[in-house]
Amino acid sequence: AFFREEEAALVAAASAGRVLDLACGRGRHALAAAALGLDVLAVDRNTAQLAELAEAARALPGRIETLAVDLELPTPPALPGAPFSAILVFRYLHRPLAPAIASWLAPGGLLLYETFTTDQHALGWGPTRDAFLLAPGELPRLFPELVIERFEEGLTREQPPAATARLRARRPRSDVSRSPR
Repeated sequence: AFFREEEAALVAAASAGRVLDLACGRGRHALAAAALGLDVLAVDRNTAQLAELAEAARALPGRIETLAVDLELPTPPALPGAPFSAILVFRYLHRPLAPAIASWLAPGGLLLYETFTTDQHALGWGPTRDAFLLAPGELPRLFPELVIERFEEGLTREQPPAATARLRARRPRSDVSRSPR
């Protein structure tokens, strides 16, 4: 639902370049973006899922390029095509990667991020380790250099519901008019 609600913002941002889908898994959001005609770099460490995604993407108006990368290495990977006009992160959390995610955004670029919160424990499914769950109000704090346009937490409307935090943020454009005279 969050992705669908943000489609217009995503399409507008992607008019300036490619979309990055981080930890894309089976590529649900990469496929949805390519169905909108957007070009996507889909990154995950699971090569079998990336191969399935590449095959599924063939009939879509947008292109999907896949890249097998371990995002949890001590040093964030260099990603071809960075900076990106938009970055999608859904149901993935690796806190040390947050500064790299912000740096991979082009000026004015859009970040759409949704993942589980600690309230997920009460629902009896999904991640159980706190390393994979956001504390209340934590998601926007992971991106202090971005301008937060939308932030909410709570249960999703899907079945079964999930307890998630949802964020739409942008990397500020450099404003030369503010430079000292």
